[in-house]
Amino acid sequence: MDDSTSRTIGRTALAAPAPADRSERHSIQSVDRAIALLEAIAEAGGESTLTELSRRTKLNISTCHHLLSTLVGRGYVAKVPVRRSYALGARILYLSNACLTQVDLPVRAKPFIEQINAATGETVHLAVLQGDTMVKVAKRESRHPVRVDTGALGKSDAAHATATGKAMLAWLPEDEMRRVLAHGMARYTPNTITEWPALIEELRHVRRNGYSTDREEFQPGVICIGAAIRDHNGAVVGAISASTPAMRASDEHLTLVREQVVGAVRALSAGLGASQYPHRPQAAE
Repeated sequence: MDDSTSRTIGRTALAAPAPADRSERHSIQSVDRAIALLEAIAEAGGESTLTELSRRTKLNISTCHHLLSTLVGRGYVAKVPVRRSYALGARILYLSNACLTQVDLPVRAKPFIEQINAATGETVHLAVLQGDTMVKVAKRESRHPVRVDTGALGKSDAAHATATGKAMLAWLPEDEMRRVLAHGMARYTPNTITEWPALIEELRHVRRNGYSTDREEFQPGVICIGAAIRDHNGAVVGAISASTPAMRASDEHLTLVREQVVGAVRALSAGLGASQYPHRPQAAE
């Protein structure tokens, strides 16, 4: 075998894909096909039959079925037995909300937070649920010399004891509430709610009134009022609250804080595509 032949064989050997490369390409193809199925379901209005999905994606029935079974198992697709069809699953909404709350929501909320702060002079917070964890993602400090120290941004285990936490918990199914509070309901002050029946009753009032109140439940001497932010699907994606020292918490001032918070979250929610809130807020019971 001459040198030219050796060089040709060497180049051919180097160019030939290794088994790992073929496996990687196959894996990428599977991901691409799974995404195509999700997009096909969305383009069909959120629900479609197996036959129709096969036609739309140009994949055979067997391939579609296997990929859909995997997506169903992960929660990205849901089976609709009565109509023998497939719909987008709850995990899609989770990803959408995660993107909104982590990237877009703080930017959109900033002018509303500033508005509440300017009108009330009080400290204003923005919090979201990331998975089963409440996270404070933005804060505007009080303009008053005497102000509330609400701590740093980040995760919190006090959803049951804060206005932002209760504003979001009130609209969750009970099993999701329990997941958020899986660590338990710690007592922070003598006013903290630590029993499920009492918390469920409190959240009923939140839904009825349209806002939540922290009556010195997280910090002694601090009262907060919060309300939930909704997206275009009507799902709660976060909450805004304002905190005032009890020494300033006259009925007149609390009314102003409540009106500013509720008005701001309604306007912010409308900007996110929420058509309406389920009710008009009432005065505290």
